[in-house]
Formats: sequence, C-alpha cells, structure tokens
Amino acid sequence: MRILVAPDKLKGSLSAAEAARAIHRGVAQAFPGATIVEMPVADGGEGTMEAIHAARGGEWMHLNARDPLGRIIAARYLWLAKESAAVIGMCEASGMRHLKKEERNPLEASTFGTGELIRDAIARGAKRILVGLGGSATNDGGIGMAAALGYRFLTSDGEELRAVPASLLALTSIRMGNVPAMPEIVAACDVRNPLLGANGATRVYGPQKGVDEKSAEFLEQALENLADVAAHDFGRDFRNEP
Repeated sequence: MRILVAPDKLKGSLSAAEAARAIHRGVAQAFPGATIVEMPVADGGEGTMEAIHAARGGEWMHLNARDPLGRIIAARYLWLAKESAAVIGMCEASGMRHLKKEERNPLEASTFGTGELIRDAIARGAKRILVGLGGSATNDGGIGMAAALGYRFLTSDGEELRAVPASLLALTSIRMGNVPAMPEIVAACDVRNPLLGANGATRVYGPQKGVDEKSAEFLEQALENLADVAAHDFGRDFRNEP
C-alpha cells in the first residue's frame, strides 16, 4: 500500500511539515507495511516557501528587511538556481506573526519589506518570482512593496508621501524612480476577491489585521484613490481584477 500524506498547516498549532510528520507516525502504526510519502502543501500563506522547498529543493537566501512597522528583522526567501526563480512569502517580512495583537495597525502597516526581498531576488538575476500573498499584516495595496522597488508616491505639490495607507487620500501621482527591470512576477493565492467593495480585500481580510468599521471606510476611500491614480498614470485599472 502506498499512502500520500499532503496536509496544509493547522494554523496556530502545527506547520504543514509538522502535521505531515505526525500523520505519518499515526498511519505507520495503523499500516506497518505501507509506503508513506510526505508532501506538505500550502495555500500561498505561511508554509508556502517551505512546501516548495520540500518538493523542489533550493537554497535559502537570508537578508535583513523591514517588518510591517518598519523594524529591521532577519528574513529569507527560496532561490531555485536552475530556473533562476525566487519564491517569496508576504508573511516572511510583512506577516502578522511579527506583530503583537496590540501592534496591528492597518493604516501604518507596509509591504516595504516584501519589496526589499523582491529587489534582492531581481539583483540576483531572477527571471521569475512567485509571491505567496497570505498571512500579511498589511492592507496597503502594495504601495510599500512598490516604494521599495523605486516607485514614488506624490502629492499635488510634488511632495513624496510615506508609502502607507494613511497617506493615500493625498496621493495624486505615481512616478518611477530607480525601478529595476522587472522579471515575471506571479501571485500565489487561493482566493479571487477584488480590491474594493463588500467582497473586497479590506472588508473580507482586514478585520484579522486590525481593521474596524471606521478604518475600513477610510481604507476603502484610500485604496479607491490609489486605483484612480494608478489607472490614470499607467493606463490600467486594477480595481475589479481578482
């Protein structure tokens, strides 16, 4: 008998790899002669890099990056040298696991650290980058990540804004600064929510990041303004895309 053990994480209890090992032990007791193969899986959140590492190998790249509130932390991403590809989890630098419950602040939390990991992978020569979207503490529409890659967010007076949601209502233009040539970037997730509205990112996923009714209204307006400016400056409207 051949048995495949392929669990996702048991959030708050076991990682996918830990769950696979525990299930393996139980199955081995019940079926002593079975061939048991462990294959942890993930949904784009915590454990995604580890699941791909278990399946494909690769090398861990370590560097310092900023957490959601701008503090320097040790971070890593997976480098697949044969494909010149990188696997990056938003939960790594921009994850909720870096914040105590009382520190969750969706108006100030930024994806800047994820952008730092992407920039490092680009400098390493990545031709393809897979970014797992789950587990983040952020609701910034990706502006922190974009700022780390060299984009500038400006007011009507040409002043540069801090790349956090609290600044977005003052945004009137986006400019490219020292932006590197971008490889193919693929987002890994298991949902199809749009940016705005009752089924949008803020309403559905914001509460776990500290969004309340008051901040939800602000964030909806802030992200709508971001979508308006991005559509004007880049000729593509992302607000209705999943």
